[in-house]
Amino acid sequence: MTDHSALISQATAADGVAPFSEAFEQALVDATLHHTHLTTENPDAPGEVVGLAGIAPDGSAELVIHPDFRRRGLGTELARRVLDERPDAGLWAHGNLPAAQALAASLGLESTRELLVMSLSGELLSGTELELPEGMRELTLEQASDEFGREAVERDWLRVNNEAFSWHPEQGGWDTARLHRAMDTEWFDPAGVLFLYGGEKAEELAGFMWTKVHPSGEGEIYVVGLASAFRGKGLGGALVQMGLVHLRRVGVPKVILYVEADNAPAVRRYEQLGFEVAERHVVYAARVKRQ
Repeated sequence: MTDHSALISQATAADGVAPFSEAFEQALVDATLHHTHLTTENPDAPGEVVGLAGIAPDGSAELVIHPDFRRRGLGTELARRVLDERPDAGLWAHGNLPAAQALAASLGLESTRELLVMSLSGELLSGTELELPEGMRELTLEQASDEFGREAVERDWLRVNNEAFSWHPEQGGWDTARLHRAMDTEWFDPAGVLFLYGGEKAEELAGFMWTKVHPSGEGEIYVVGLASAFRGKGLGGALVQMGLVHLRRVGVPKVILYVEADNAPAVRRYEQLGFEVAERHVVYAARVKRQ
């Protein structure tokens, strides 16, 4: 796939939010993710790409039009092509900007999913303290690998991940190859992958916390996973605290996380920790299948 980083960067600068998620950007250069890509060219300069759409195998889709070529119907045309390709497509509107809402309405699409970006900074971040329940201990990826072996750690990590995200279209159903692809990024830091062990057996994995530091210096609670056997014991908060303490130690000024808007218990838990909603990302899909 041609390098479209300039198009994505220019749209991000204009909108204040990136049009493509990390997974969709990765799919532009990783054919093993099996995304379908559509492009829109400048009507006055054939060959110059001014619009781009990506469609994942599960039907989720993202698209972008260069800021200088908007309000010409190119976005509507590109969205229609996506829906022609995948009538069941769910179009992500990152930031849920007014233009995206208007486009969705014009195509008869409705909101089917909302993802919140919540943020924490200042004194609320600096005051975070870690209190692990009795019998539980925290290990980094490297520490756990030294103690239990890397293969065993990754096996348990995947098991807990797939238990926690059995319902999730992007995070669930992972295998070893998918995990390794996720770790094969410039920002990956094994010190930022934290595991919570304990229970009846010292080697039993209760949950994991995966953190990320963005190039901007912003920290992220990237993935939080809790094993089925340990749910309902208040360990989710401990996992988040593990991540916050780690990110504070590496000096980030702000921490963000993503959470489904309809996951009311999780949203409340994050609000209790001081997180506030910073962005909203919405999926729009057809009310009925197109003929």
